[in-house]
Amino acid sequence: MTAQDANLAPGADGHKSLNHDSRTPREAYREDGITRLKGAFDPDLLARCREAFDWSLTHPGTITKTIFPGTEHEHWADNVNPFAREICRKLVKAPVFADVVADVLDSRHVWYSAEEIFFKQGSKVGRTPWHQDTSYAPYGGKQWCNLWISFESLPAWNGLEVVRGSHHGPQYDGSSYDDPDNPARPLHGGDWTPLPDIERERRADSAAWPVISYASEPGDLIVFHPHSLHGGAPLSEACPIRHTLVLRFFGDDAVYRPFPAGSQSIWDDNSVIRDEFAGLEAGETLCCDRFLQLR
Repeated sequence: MTAQDANLAPGADGHKSLNHDSRTPREAYREDGITRLKGAFDPDLLARCREAFDWSLTHPGTITKTIFPGTEHEHWADNVNPFAREICRKLVKAPVFADVVADVLDSRHVWYSAEEIFFKQGSKVGRTPWHQDTSYAPYGGKQWCNLWISFESLPAWNGLEVVRGSHHGPQYDGSSYDDPDNPARPLHGGDWTPLPDIERERRADSAAWPVISYASEPGDLIVFHPHSLHGGAPLSEACPIRHTLVLRFFGDDAVYRPFPAGSQSIWDDNSVIRDEFAGLEAGETLCCDRFLQLR
């Protein structure tokens, strides 16, 4: 893997994007919680990723969600689609997936967990709320990563944004995803630490949060940690479409981390997830035949 071009420059909205120059992808990922691999996929593999995306789009799962329905910010996501399970499992057996994940996570072994797709179209569609995936799923341990695969050319300010180093930070409540005017509205409540309203703070002070984003082209791969505070940036007239396939993987130290009693969960209505985590005790390894081992 080659070193990445580096600069720190303001995006179209005045926010800043960071591209690394001297660190390896593993170093950047360990420090920042995100890295970019240029040209990671050849055209054939990218076409297979697009096939999986399109198939999932036309065969929605049991926890499909329309985000901000009825507003100009409306967009669509599907998470852990049981009907797409086999097509995605076949896809991730391509050797490049295990190679990338093992290298970035510095893990001897690699397992595949699940997929998610995002469908955004329209120049006025706003951002996906800031969140951590660990607010929605019982991911414990440090060796986790999401591979963000977009099929359009994206400037940094229309791509994925991550708060630098936040994967080392606290666990926050999730976003309820139901109010574009209050994106930090809590999912769980109770004893969960409230989610900061990152966009409100950034509007007041563009340096309030150290946000990293990357420009990307089809075939590039954005790798980020699911515990990072992250969210998909808004679209624009210059970039009115973003179709994204996200594939989730973990390494040797992954364990089951149950939520506090009374919390929401993403697997209540999904038999695939419910079966994979059924009967596990807190801290029990996930490195087992419940998941697809790739290495």
